Amino acid sequence: MDVMGESVTISHLVNEQNIVLIKDSESKYLLLPVQENAPEGKVNIVVNNELQLGQNINVRLAREKVDYYVPLDLSAYQGKTISIDVTGMPSSSLCWKEIKLSDTFDSSNRETYRPVYHHTPMYGWMNDPNGMFYKDGVYHLYFQYNPYGSMWGNMTWGHSTSTDLTHWTYEGTAIVPDAWGAIFSGSCVVDKDNTAGFGKGAVVAFYTSAKSTPWGDIQSQSMAYSLDNGKTFIKYEHNPILTSTERDFRDPKVFWYAPGKHWVMMLAVGQEMQIYSSGNLKEWKKESSFGAMQGAHGGVWECPDLVEVAVEGSKEKKWVLICNLNPGGPFGGSAAQYFVGSFDGKKFVNESPTQTKWLDWGKDNYATVTWSNAPAGRCIALGWMSNWQYANNVPTTQYRSANTLARDLTLYRAGGELYLKSKPSPEIKKARAEEKKISTFEVKGNYEVASLLADNKGAYEIEMTIENKGTSKIDFSLMNEKGEKVAMYYDVVRKQFVMDRSASGIVGFSRDFPAVTVAPVRNTDQIHLRLFIDRSSVEAFGEEGEYVMTNLVFPAEPYNRMVFSSDKGSYIVKSMNVYRLQ
Repeated sequence: MDVMGESVTISHLVNEQNIVLIKDSESKYLLLPVQENAPEGKVNIVVNNELQLGQNINVRLAREKVDYYVPLDLSAYQGKTISIDVTGMPSSSLCWKEIKLSDTFDSSNRETYRPVYHHTPMYGWMNDPNGMFYKDGVYHLYFQYNPYGSMWGNMTWGHSTSTDLTHWTYEGTAIVPDAWGAIFSGSCVVDKDNTAGFGKGAVVAFYTSAKSTPWGDIQSQSMAYSLDNGKTFIKYEHNPILTSTERDFRDPKVFWYAPGKHWVMMLAVGQEMQIYSSGNLKEWKKESSFGAMQGAHGGVWECPDLVEVAVEGSKEKKWVLICNLNPGGPFGGSAAQYFVGSFDGKKFVNESPTQTKWLDWGKDNYATVTWSNAPAGRCIALGWMSNWQYANNVPTTQYRSANTLARDLTLYRAGGELYLKSKPSPEIKKARAEEKKISTFEVKGNYEVASLLADNKGAYEIEMTIENKGTSKIDFSLMNEKGEKVAMYYDVVRKQFVMDRSASGIVGFSRDFPAVTVAPVRNTDQIHLRLFIDRSSVEAFGEEGEYVMTNLVFPAEPYNRMVFSSDKGSYIVKSMNVYRLQ
């Protein structure tokens, strides 16, 4: 057949093998039609009888209908005759009629629920944030990425950059699968002193190479380096740099330990974290492990981080070990816990071994890690805003998943214990485009704010201070004209903040999605609360981040009303400011 004036021939072979022959192609892309509920086919590019991609890519090619297209980049083969080997696809499939060559790929947003001021992939699937580093005024965010569909698979590092932690530019794929496997989670460091020999100031990435075989999954640690500030990477010629007989052996977080003048690597291994040291980033020595009888163990431990965090009101700093686990979160599915203690460069000691501490009390903050080489004095964290219980099924198709707001971490002391405070990074205030001040009002029974913003597009912040005047329940709901709502309240007796999204909009795509989440609070007499709503998410920050709750929502239209009520006594909303964010 002939597509857009270029010669394309499709040959169907036995056992669902197919060959797409493209002669002297000048097009940049082959657009692959995707049907999300179809089985996966396997695709590779063949030039001169050699496979060109590091691994076969798995694509849910359309059999009966086309949900969307994904681009297969052919730019490296322009002017050549190439073959696309496709296996696992019947000759009767619709994809053979819909596949097409193109010089462009339409990535303009087609999603009602795409956030405005949160990072999302331009298209395709995203999960864990990876390799985050700051250099020369730019925040680099890599992420687990599937460029060939909006469901998990084909793990690659996507790349985005920002100068304000709020508005992001997609930079393409940075590290792609190879002979050692798919590219799973990891981290980056700036090698300021050229300890690895790649060059002073080189950006060095560490990631898990994950290979699936007929005998089981294999995970090892690999390395790549960049000499152009993270835009492109060169894989280390002697990968993998660290191997193990463990099945779950992944997610390297590397950082410089100044007192010992060596590098440290944290690895998630089953239900423990292993700690390694190195002087040159290439050769690693195991120093210790952490995890037995510590914290929650409802699932596999993943995505570790170990950072030194300032204690508010003092000159003291403590080490915080962030441990993400799946499942085993406080409200089901994936979540992030943390431990506070000491670290001597080789061993971490938890100072509260009998207590489990959660980083976020919602359903949708996972794989949280921090930026390497962050501006002086700051510890900045970012999470994946979803949950493995339903991430593949949320009601979007062009893309799936966003990141949380960036959060500055500090420690505060309460009741003799140290806890993490996750405060929205101050850069978010620069996104405020319009402010609406609502006059002080008392809630005794019911009170309604009928319109939060004129022409509300669903991306805004609400900041409130509340003074309790004797009520036992401080109740308020975000609502829209369809009757959908996110109900929230403070239980004064139990000292809890509660969010209920069971009537928030579309909830039926997973039995685990309708949920009520609960956070402990210290003070219900004087309350300060910031709510960040961004089309498909609500993030609540109480008392400047002493408690945080992140939950996805999928309303039919933006919530633009707020209804307040009290139980018996009353409370005063002393200030309420609504900010349009863009």
